[in-house]
Amino acid sequence: QKMTVKAVKMLCTAPNVYTKVPDGGWGWTIAFAFFFVEALTYGIIKSFGVFFNDLMESFDETNSRISWIISICVFVQTFTAPLSTVLSNRFGHHFVVMAGGVLISTGMVTASFARTVVDMYVTIGVISGLGYCLSFLPTVTILSQYFDKRRSLVTAVASTGECFAVFSFAPAITALKEQIGWRYSLLSVGVLQLSIVICGSLLRPIIIKEHEEVKAQPPEEPTETKYMLENEQTRTSIESIDSGVEITTSPSNVPGNTKAEPKSEEPKEHVQILVENNSTPPEPKTKLLDFSVMRDYSFICYAFFGLFATLGFFAPSLYIIPLSLSLGIGKDHSAYILSAMAIAEVFGRISAGWVLNKKPIRKIYIELICVVLLSVALFAFPFASEFWGLMTCSIFFGFMLGTVAGTHIPLLAEDDVVGIAKMSSAAGVYVFIQSLAGLAGPPLAGVLVDTTQNYSSAFYSCAAGMVLGAVFLSLVRPCKAGLCHRQQQCAEESAAEVVPDLPDDFIEMDIGKAENSGKGCDGT
Repeated sequence: QKMTVKAVKMLCTAPNVYTKVPDGGWGWTIAFAFFFVEALTYGIIKSFGVFFNDLMESFDETNSRISWIISICVFVQTFTAPLSTVLSNRFGHHFVVMAGGVLISTGMVTASFARTVVDMYVTIGVISGLGYCLSFLPTVTILSQYFDKRRSLVTAVASTGECFAVFSFAPAITALKEQIGWRYSLLSVGVLQLSIVICGSLLRPIIIKEHEEVKAQPPEEPTETKYMLENEQTRTSIESIDSGVEITTSPSNVPGNTKAEPKSEEPKEHVQILVENNSTPPEPKTKLLDFSVMRDYSFICYAFFGLFATLGFFAPSLYIIPLSLSLGIGKDHSAYILSAMAIAEVFGRISAGWVLNKKPIRKIYIELICVVLLSVALFAFPFASEFWGLMTCSIFFGFMLGTVAGTHIPLLAEDDVVGIAKMSSAAGVYVFIQSLAGLAGPPLAGVLVDTTQNYSSAFYSCAAGMVLGAVFLSLVRPCKAGLCHRQQQCAEESAAEVVPDLPDDFIEMDIGKAENSGKGCDGT
């Protein structure tokens, strides 16, 4: 029985080995898991606005102090991103996501018994915030590794989980509060989030091993079995070239490229075959966290884009219901506005994924256009004065938010930013840099609302941050092009310095010169 349990455990955690990126396979299961992880992480964060007025009345606190709950949560979620990367590289993605699900549920359930807003800071802000990071980032990272050509489309569709969550959770939680109150509603949400553990158990690591072509030996060549029957002289000759076997992993020492005596060439070839068949080369040690991406100017610009754009990601969904209530719109209609924003975001994510999936297209420029239009949507909110105007702005904002929110992290895998090889470490550092905006965004908006007594000021601050993000995003491609050009120049200069000093065929040149000089002396 113990062996059976161990076999099942190894089957669930064993990596999938492919010769190339599968663009499917077990990746579809990962996409399914990511859909629900998105719904139970960002979907809940964006739906938290339905508790906003209840918390203000229950704790007798201001807008800015209540805003700190989500602000601390987002800050912890993004600030601990490098920790998530390190733990994923050390213990595996599935274990980290499962642990994150337990933390999220624990924080939410404990928050339902909170007596002060400070208790909310610790339970939802710190405990659940850490769980959100451990659950979301490893899932989106491993999903990107399973897809190549379809990466943008699959990630965009799978990320619509949060949109469907906001669409369904906002009205459902609002109705549930009418029946059992906000505390038991929050408790129910925490129990529901425990299902992230199931999603984490579905994650399996992927290993890409490129297919190595092995040259077939001619039929007349002796096989491994024949070596056992050869005479003592042959075995001695094989032992005498032991030092040659140790360096056959170098490309320059492959028998096909090596000049050797005819008698010793054949044994060397067979010894190499035996080594390749009976031993496996050690795998390179994976860095737990690679900060070398910070030397890439294109990544630095992209990180600043994420820093300022984050100001506009969370505050609108947090303040849309208070804004609608301040305009005299009822609670039910306010929830419908948030739901409409979520549905529009679904179409935005799918549309962005479909467009970015097209081959002859520069994805970074499409992202820039979407960010500019998202800034326009944020500036439009203060001009809405009634239900349909606010509904129109919410739909436009939701669609444009979907085009950006569903693609800005997977876009790190593109060569214009860092590439798929550094995707894991780059995502950790990128989200870590976003943490500052996640901490400052909602409270800044709350302070502006308390100062001006107008919810429109919150949307102005979000729009200003998004405009700055667009400026830095426009610099990503020029920085990458300039870096590649400099690296190419350095490579050409180094090659020009090395080749004249030490030609590859300098031995053959010397032998050839000696033979020519010998012939000249003989007079032939």
